[in-house]
Amino acid sequence: VQLVESGGGLVQPGGSLRLSCAASGTNRFSMYIMGWYRQAPGKERELVATIYNSSARNYGDSVKGRFTISRDNAKNMVYLQMNDMRPEDTAVYYCKAYFLGRPDSPSWGQGTQVTVSS
Repeated sequence: VQLVESGGGLVQPGGSLRLSCAASGTNRFSMYIMGWYRQAPGKERELVATIYNSSARNYGDSVKGRFTISRDNAKNMVYLQMNDMRPEDTAVYYCKAYFLGRPDSPSWGQGTQVTVSS
């Protein structure tokens, strides 16, 4: 599966942004576990959120209550709604996908830059 992220940009603290990830190259998108990760300069890549199907999700501690992951299986899309954003949310955000049962063979997007600054 190929992944392309979009929606990054500059936002002020307290603001909102929605990222999108478009998946292609599969007709079994609903069988993929989808996730968002981020990497800030000088830091390791960290989990932001994962969605297993239409209802099962988990979030990194730093974004719980502020970010929401969702998916549209009919459109092969995954979204990340980011609210109440903070300067520490500044990072390159990556979309990740792996087929159910195959976590050792993930696909990654190219990333999209998110900057939170006044």
